[in-house]
Amino acid sequence: MKRIALLVCIGFVCSASFSQDAIPLQRLPGEIFRNVKKETDTSSWSWKRGGLINANIAQGSLSNWAAGGDNFSMAIGAYVNYYLLHREAHSTWDNSLDFNFGFIQATSTGGRKNDDRIDILSKYGYKVDTLNKWYMSALFNFRSQFFDGNNYNGDTRTLSSSFLSPAYVLLSLGMDYKPTPKFSMFLSPFTSRWVIITNSYLSKQGLYGVPAGKHSTNELGAFASLNYRTNIAKNVTYKGKMDLFSNYRYKPGNIDVYFTNYFAFKINKTLSATYALDMIYDDDVRIFGPDKDGARLQLRSMIGIGFLMQFSTRKA
Repeated sequence: MKRIALLVCIGFVCSASFSQDAIPLQRLPGEIFRNVKKETDTSSWSWKRGGLINANIAQGSLSNWAAGGDNFSMAIGAYVNYYLLHREAHSTWDNSLDFNFGFIQATSTGGRKNDDRIDILSKYGYKVDTLNKWYMSALFNFRSQFFDGNNYNGDTRTLSSSFLSPAYVLLSLGMDYKPTPKFSMFLSPFTSRWVIITNSYLSKQGLYGVPAGKHSTNELGAFASLNYRTNIAKNVTYKGKMDLFSNYRYKPGNIDVYFTNYFAFKINKTLSATYALDMIYDDDVRIFGPDKDGARLQLRSMIGIGFLMQFSTRKA
C-alpha cells in the first residue's frame, strides 16, 4: 500500500506541474479545496465569495425485458459548494463548504443513499517568501454526513454510519506551496485528528479505528494535501485532490489515502455533464473480505447529466 500511495502521489504532482501552462468518502479531510481565482482575473480584491449548485437525475424502466433487470430505477445526485476567500498583503484565508448527496430507488432493492458528505475547510497562511509561493499555514477541517447509512446483505441491512458517526476533525500546522493559482501543496509534520462516533450502537462495534465502547479517539501524524484545478478545454473543467495521512502512533507505514477527481462538461448555460472518481484507502476501516476484517481500496465512480448553476462571484 505504501508503494501505491507513493506512485499515485508522484503521478499527481507531475501531472499538476507539467500542466501549469495549459488552460478535490469519509476518512480523511477535505473535499476539493479550490483556488478559484482565474488567470485573467487581475482586479484588486480583499474578499471574494461564490460557489455553485449541481443536480443530476437518471431514470430507467423495463417492460417485458427478456434480459431481466429492475422494472423501474431512479437516481438523483446533488453537489453544493460555497467559498469565501480573503487576501491581504502578507496573508491569505481560504474557506470552503461542500455538500454531496445521492439517492437511488429501484424496484428490487428499494431506496438507499449512495452519497452523503459534508465538508468544512478553513486554511490561514502567512507569506514567508518574496515570490508569494510559500506560506506558513494552519488548517482546520470537519467532515461527516447527515443521514443514516447501511450495509446490505440480501434483505438484511446493518447500520454503518449516521450523523456525527463517524465525524472527523483535523487541526494541522505546516507549509503551503502555491506556485500557480491552479495548484497547491500543503505539507504538515504536526497534525492532530479526532475520530468521533456519537451513535451508541456504532460505538459498541469498534468501527473506524475507535475502540469499542468509546465515542472518540485521537491520532497524531503527518499530513499532506495536494490540490489541482484547471480548464482542460473551453467547456471542460477538472478538479482533483489527494490527502495522505500517516499515524505516528499506529502503523505509520500504512498511509491513509483519499483521492478525488471531478470533471465537469458544460453543455450550455445551465446544463452540464459530470464524472466523479473517488479512491479511498483507510487501514482502520476493516470491514471487507470473507471474514469482514480486512482493509481494501475503495472505489466510487459516478456519471450524470443535469442542472448547473453558479453563484455570482462577489468581490470587495
